[in-house]
Amino acid sequence: MIVFPAIDIRDGKCVRLVQGRADQQTVYYQDPIEVAKLWEAQGATYLHVIDLDGAFGRRSRNRSIIASIIEQIKIPIQVGGGVRTFEDAKELFDLGATRVILGTAAIKNPRLLDALLLLYKEKVVVSLDCLDGMVQVEGWVDGSVIDAFEFALTLKQKGVKTIVYTDISKDGMLEGPSFEQLSTIQTSGIDVIASGGVSKIDDVIAIKEMGIYGAIVGKALYERRIDLKELMEVVC
Repeated sequence: MIVFPAIDIRDGKCVRLVQGRADQQTVYYQDPIEVAKLWEAQGATYLHVIDLDGAFGRRSRNRSIIASIIEQIKIPIQVGGGVRTFEDAKELFDLGATRVILGTAAIKNPRLLDALLLLYKEKVVVSLDCLDGMVQVEGWVDGSVIDAFEFALTLKQKGVKTIVYTDISKDGMLEGPSFEQLSTIQTSGIDVIASGGVSKIDDVIAIKEMGIYGAIVGKALYERRIDLKELMEVVC
């Protein structure tokens, strides 16, 4: 299983939100580049980097920071947040992102997803941000009526290899993942990266024992509830 330390960037700083709410923000580090170097030094083999300004529909001021992270560390990086056009995705790939994550665009613009899959194949990841098993869009603020499991099946048929599955109600709450929802979405047969709620090493161990492809760890790292070196020794 791959452990993905999360680096969420807003206004140039490394932050965490609670349940995706823009008004529930904690700034943990002023320099996301230093955070990327920290997680790499502690044994991370992959990073999950999100441009929150882009996710909330704001003109991104974080692209240069993301470019510097990619340039200055050696491990692969998957990047998302506000990727809504072919040019957005291409720019990130050209910068050196290993994988690019589509969220809203994968739902609202299926032709874009098809075009990116044709060119970049398994490097395209789709994020399913869900409440009660239903996909949310537009930075988690606009509910939709799309069933997450059915959409995962559609994505698999299109050729998507990997999804990030986030239970928004768990995100940033440090209350443990939604194992029932993860179990359901995994039966779609697509590679699942679990996101939301990880609070301790045992949560990650449980995700691994389910056979889940990967797990994103965010707030638990920043709140020092999980030591990344110890986590990597236990689960990888």
